[in-house]
Amino acid sequence: VLQNLSQTPVLRELLKEAKMPGTTVKIESPELSMEPQLIKLDQPGPLTLAMYQFLTEVQETKKGVVTPKELFAQVCKKAIRFKGYQQQDSHELLRYLLDGMRAEE
Repeated sequence: VLQNLSQTPVLRELLKEAKMPGTTVKIESPELSMEPQLIKLDQPGPLTLAMYQFLTEVQETKKGVVTPKELFAQVCKKAIRFKGYQQQDSHELLRYLLDGMRAEE
């Protein structure tokens, strides 16, 4: 899941802009015939910042292994079911990660 998210350029760019509070982001949808949306972003929460840091490290690192310790810690704070390193489904992680980031908006 995290490897797939790290290869999503729109997500990386949005998180890059979101880390700066007070930024206004323009969201356009070529598929929909609607006006572009302007959204003013507040200070990102700890889960959003951890996700940004992880994606940045994945993109910029020259080493082969990246450990998402801080991101995992923030996910565990939002969803305690991930504590204890039990096996979980990847779609559950994706759901909790995205829901947690959305709740911080």
